[in-house]
Amino acid sequence: MATVELRFSALPEHVRTARLVAAAVARRAGVDEAVLDEVRLAVGEACSRAVGLHQSNGIAAPVTVVLTEEEKQFSIEVGDEARHAPHHTGDAAGTVDDADAEEDEMGLAVISGLVDDVEVSAGEDGGLIKMTWPTASAGAVLS
Repeated sequence: MATVELRFSALPEHVRTARLVAAAVARRAGVDEAVLDEVRLAVGEACSRAVGLHQSNGIAAPVTVVLTEEEKQFSIEVGDEARHAPHHTGDAAGTVDDADAEEDEMGLAVISGLVDDVEVSAGEDGGLIKMTWPTASAGAVLS
């Protein structure tokens, strides 16, 4: 199992670099060429979401991207350190802005539309989006 870890400051200009690295590592791992645009778009969306969460919550910690090549699959995990509390209303001190919540849901919907195998987890210590694609070796086994 080969792993590449990328950590970058939560700035929008670094999202492009994360997309390029993800596509290069995915290609090397054997992800089908036809799927590489989806990899780039999904990683860009997940990283943009993490950057936005860090910036809106004043978090100085970097966004993390872990790219893992396994025998039959390639996965990418994008992690943030933003506190993800359950959405509630009525208390202005602790509510999530409706526009921010809607944008977050839209970003997750885009990712789900691009990636068949996606897992989203979130809690007090941060969030993680794990996306997985089959590799060429998986397709060879299925043929």
